[in-house]
Amino acid sequence: MTESELGKGSLLGGFKLEERIHAGGMATIWRVVRQWDTMPMAMKIPRLKDGDDSSFIVCFEVEQMIMPRLSGRHVPKFIASGDFSMQPFLVMEHLPGKSLDVLMREAPLSPQEIAVIGAKVARALHDIHRQHVIHLDLTPDNILFRKSGEAVLIDFGLSRHEQLPDLMAEEFSLPMGTAPYISPEQVLGIRSDFRSDIFSLGVILYRLTTGEFPFDDPKSMAGLKRRLYLAPVPPRVLNKKCPNWLQEIILKCLEVDSDKRYDSGAQLALALENPCQVILTSRSELDKSDSLWTEFKRWIRYSRSGPSQLRSVARHLDTAPIIMAAVDISPGAEALSDAIRHVVKRIYHGERNARITCVTVRKTRLVGIDLGLDEAGKNLYVQYLTALKQWAQPMELPADRVSFHVLESPDAAMALINYAKSNHAEHIVIGARGSSMLRRFLGSVSSHVVAEAPCSVTVVRLHDTGDSGVTSDGYSGHG
Repeated sequence: MTESELGKGSLLGGFKLEERIHAGGMATIWRVVRQWDTMPMAMKIPRLKDGDDSSFIVCFEVEQMIMPRLSGRHVPKFIASGDFSMQPFLVMEHLPGKSLDVLMREAPLSPQEIAVIGAKVARALHDIHRQHVIHLDLTPDNILFRKSGEAVLIDFGLSRHEQLPDLMAEEFSLPMGTAPYISPEQVLGIRSDFRSDIFSLGVILYRLTTGEFPFDDPKSMAGLKRRLYLAPVPPRVLNKKCPNWLQEIILKCLEVDSDKRYDSGAQLALALENPCQVILTSRSELDKSDSLWTEFKRWIRYSRSGPSQLRSVARHLDTAPIIMAAVDISPGAEALSDAIRHVVKRIYHGERNARITCVTVRKTRLVGIDLGLDEAGKNLYVQYLTALKQWAQPMELPADRVSFHVLESPDAAMALINYAKSNHAEHIVIGARGSSMLRRFLGSVSSHVVAEAPCSVTVVRLHDTGDSGVTSDGYSGHG
């Protein structure tokens, strides 16, 4: 049965077609059901007509290869596929709702809305990057949201899986993608740098902020190459309500040289969620386009060499982790917190692309009202934040590589675990106080974190002799 012969009620691969929910130039999408399955499902069926662009077929082959290898909340669940010997199809979880493109029509949005949306998409990108996939066609049309709030990425036909053959690169020489969102390295035929997705997200953030494309919508190769040397008009020129921190983030995402962008989606999400801790550079103050001389120098540079590229997604992310320092700043913990600082500094010097996130927990009441003020009427949150910054000061970390967070919770261990999960921490450094009958009975914060952390954990202990010695134990997470 061919695609043109299919209709409502048709059976294909054990699935019954119930409703056509989309008819595009490359494929049609049907809502389908299967007798024993209650999951909402959608079937994508490619259009295969004589004379059609062969890239349609290759895109579908790529998506069939990649989808079964992806998992998690940030992608639709793969269910089944059919090969090209008869009628090809791809069945996946059906996600009701509209794409980000619908919201894009309301741009410009408020900075707070933009930060929330951007952080969700950045976390979704980090998730697929950890699974060795670069999307390479991140557009508002390809971003959906679950009812629970997570961003979901769809349409992996132009993607690259670094452990699979790159069919698009093998068969086509021209850059493939949606012109306004294509990164400079994609223009030059480089499909191996995951920071291309960071660039595309930067374009989305720019549009949400200004309502405009940063590089227009070029229709030719010459037009695409202009982004190699032309900087976009600063967002604050087009939208006076754009704060400095948001312009800083957007223009960093849109850097021509991918080495100057964020090192991971997780680090970008952390910046969007903590605007008060974004380090402002000259980018944040730009109020006009670059001079012709600056553009000419950039053109000379990239016409000769082009942007740098990465050979391995996962390998780079391993060198750009988020290291979480869980610090107890309460009285009596000074020696242990000093030991934690020593371990964190040692780890940082071995991982120069790492981001250090310093976290402490202010325990609140489980029942009743917690006013958040001390006896003198001073804000406890501010006091904790100040103490945390003072704790980190001796490490002399670069300002753009460290951030500070005070969590407020009646359960310190769960607060730390949830923070590590939501921020994609790769490593937690936490201290363990001396043992006691009460601690053995109730269990310690550090043992709880070790048991449920989504990443590796280093537990720092003081020797019985006091401050003179420190031990640290490494544990693999269960995430």
